Amino acid sequence: MSRVVPEPDLYPPIAPHATGMLEVGDGQRVYWEVSGAPDGKPAVVLHGGPGSGSNPVSRRHFDPAVYRIVQFDQRGSGRSTPHVSDRNVDLSANTTWHLVADMEALREHLGIDRWLVFGGSWGATLALAYAQTHPSRVSELVLRGVFTARRAELDWLYNGGAGHLFPEPWQRYVDVVPPPARGGDLLAAYRDLVDSPDADVAERAAVAWSAWEGAIVSITPQPGFHASYSAPPFAVAFARIALHYFANGAWLEEGQLLRDAHRLAGIPGHIVQGRYDLVCPPITAFELHRAWPDSTLTMVDGAGHAVTDPGVLRALRRATDAFAARP
Repeated sequence: MSRVVPEPDLYPPIAPHATGMLEVGDGQRVYWEVSGAPDGKPAVVLHGGPGSGSNPVSRRHFDPAVYRIVQFDQRGSGRSTPHVSDRNVDLSANTTWHLVADMEALREHLGIDRWLVFGGSWGATLALAYAQTHPSRVSELVLRGVFTARRAELDWLYNGGAGHLFPEPWQRYVDVVPPPARGGDLLAAYRDLVDSPDADVAERAAVAWSAWEGAIVSITPQPGFHASYSAPPFAVAFARIALHYFANGAWLEEGQLLRDAHRLAGIPGHIVQGRYDLVCPPITAFELHRAWPDSTLTMVDGAGHAVTDPGVLRALRRATDAFAARP
């Protein structure tokens, strides 16, 4: 009797065959790397956060014999410079639209005409902003854990909604905020704390803010997530950039990415969404799918926000494999 071999969720690890630093203006240098087939189908991977930096695992969503896989660290994060862990680094030249322009500069630098755009969480936000601005440069979209920076999405995560399901870590998140501010906008309160001139206050707030997301990112609490999100070197950059973006609504008009979904007409896409995603609730992915007729939505039962939750990796691989044959 033949044995059914389970479909693997990720392709084997690979190393980049090209790397560099791209000058993008405003004193910013963006780190990039390319792996997979040098003459393959181009795909660009957009990391989450914003501020988390790229991850080698992300290129394993793609068949390296087929895809030319581009990764880069968004302004201020990862190996890009200047890094925002330096509290003297100015964030005024770090916005959604700076990142969209950086993507275009990188595409041109690498001599790519069109590429598949892949992103999860904040990476999905940036992917949508880029695709709606430069639709002729996007061959396909693969999105996970869709986030569009609407006020309702931000309030759910940072002002109490998700806290009803994870009350213990939520209380730890709230306790860092001074009592007079606890009844107001906690997102604004945290931005003030992370921007505090007192380095100890700023670091404590950054760790608490990041740890809250680490506590709810997976369908079941995992110590590994809490430890990595709570590590000060990661948390300071992650919190500082993300709070800068979210306090400014990511420089998007309210509902803009759903309103302008018609600009994606003709771009095939696949949306992978955890049914129990507490960071980016499924309603946003559902609304995007309804507004974008060329999309397919896979709602993964038993999964939360984490890419490692059951079924998410497999759904993403099936999406990239399905697009591999398209020219």
